Amino acid sequence: MEEEPSILVDVHQLRIGMYIVLDLGWLSHPFPVNRFRIASDSQLEILRELGLGKVRCIPSLSDHEVLEGVPSPVNGQAAPPGPGEVPNGKGRATAAPDIAQIDERLQQQRERLEACDRRFVDTTRQFRKLAENVQGSPALARMESENLVSCCVQELLQCSESTIVLLSEGVGERNALHPVNVMVLSLLMGKAQGLDPQALQDLGLAALLHDIGKLKLPASLMLPFPGIQPMDLARYRGHVGESVLLGKAMGLPSSVLLAIAQHHEMANGSGFPLCMRGEDQCMAGRILALVNHYERLCNPARPSMGITPHEALSVMFAQQKELFDPMVLGLFIRMMGVYPPGSVVQLANNRYALVVSVNSSRPLRPRVIVYDPLVPRERALVLDLETQPELGIRRSLRPSQLPREALEYLSPRQRICYFFERAVDSQRLEAVV
Repeated sequence: MEEEPSILVDVHQLRIGMYIVLDLGWLSHPFPVNRFRIASDSQLEILRELGLGKVRCIPSLSDHEVLEGVPSPVNGQAAPPGPGEVPNGKGRATAAPDIAQIDERLQQQRERLEACDRRFVDTTRQFRKLAENVQGSPALARMESENLVSCCVQELLQCSESTIVLLSEGVGERNALHPVNVMVLSLLMGKAQGLDPQALQDLGLAALLHDIGKLKLPASLMLPFPGIQPMDLARYRGHVGESVLLGKAMGLPSSVLLAIAQHHEMANGSGFPLCMRGEDQCMAGRILALVNHYERLCNPARPSMGITPHEALSVMFAQQKELFDPMVLGLFIRMMGVYPPGSVVQLANNRYALVVSVNSSRPLRPRVIVYDPLVPRERALVLDLETQPELGIRRSLRPSQLPREALEYLSPRQRICYFFERAVDSQRLEAVV
């Protein structure tokens, strides 16, 4: 992108309201971003301690009253080395890195993601174990299912606010990814709607076990695909009835069986197996049908046909709205945000980013990893857009639209998997990109 015209300002003449650019990587300063409007005296103090002689300032993005007496734009020319600086061989000066704060944030970031990954992996392993017991020991499978869901419900209810986290690529037992993913999102939906603990438990059980009847299908018929033969399609659709029968053998409550039976019904009557309309569906069935549909849009039988989470929501809202209960669809979009985790976006400053988490109660300002060629990928910090009031998302992109370097850096997930964690208060950094 074309750089905004800039001016060189002596570091001791910087003022609150100036929009500056630090020609340094994140390892060389403690700010979360390289471009921001100075917002406090503490930021000015930190800038003066970096050892820089001059700093680039962009007048067009600065408060006009603070620019009196400064020189004319120099079109992005980098500042020459000042006293105490050493040129780094690339026309930029490098200050002595102060990385303790960055290292601490990186460590916390890694620990939180690894914790979510571990919990998801453990949950998928528990599902695999109970699925092996469904036909031979249905009572045991029921107990294991109830315990698994109960733990998730209790943890969710202990959180006043929850964050929906995008997981690492390839985590979890492959055959358990879909049911666990659907359970996680369904429970978050149920909590957002205010369901009581027992209703949440029933919804979680239905979501976890909705496809259990597929145990009787060959691997080739686990999902429908373009050109599937009518006989095979009928066999595939029969998994709904098989799931209900296995649920009965497990002794599941009627409310759970009802939601399982309706997880492919659509509000306009186009679903299966009974072509029910929205007014005839139970609430758990409506939630489950929508979440199941979203998950399959993001993770279809053929990965090459997958779309980004933002595209999936756009399709559901603009082209498939009649398939869903309006209240449930609206609730889902409010919970996930316009750009759910896994979406590839371009920010207002033209930087490319990957959405990695959203607060389910405040999803319009998600957390993103920003492509920055000056920062090694393994040290990329997650940027909370809630702390960046002037930095928004300009548009959504497909991974194929990213430059090669940005694509390799951000590594958009081919398989979209989510888990939840307790939302923590963001570090209220005042820097603005």
